[in-house]
Amino acid sequence: MARRCALTGKGVQTGNNVSHAHNRTRRRFLPNLQVSSLMSESLGATVRLRLCAHTLRSIEHNGGLDGYLLGTSNLKLSDEALKIKRRIKRAQVKAAA
Repeated sequence: MARRCALTGKGVQTGNNVSHAHNRTRRRFLPNLQVSSLMSESLGATVRLRLCAHTLRSIEHNGGLDGYLLGTSNLKLSDEALKIKRRIKRAQVKAAA
């Protein structure tokens, strides 16, 4: 399983540990991934995703999963997020008709 956020695509970054003597050794910065179930009002179901903590805070700030996905550009979303976004749009069109 990849260490990557399901919505934003944020992944592992690399850098250096720098000691007091300024010796450098390579290290990895892992994203703070959490498995969470989010409720989608349009779909009427929960969606289980592996998200980083920053994305969870952004979702809450934007009023839930639907608001976050519909308000975010397609260029910033991962493939899995785009599939969920299309499902939400179809459900909203179906509910409006």
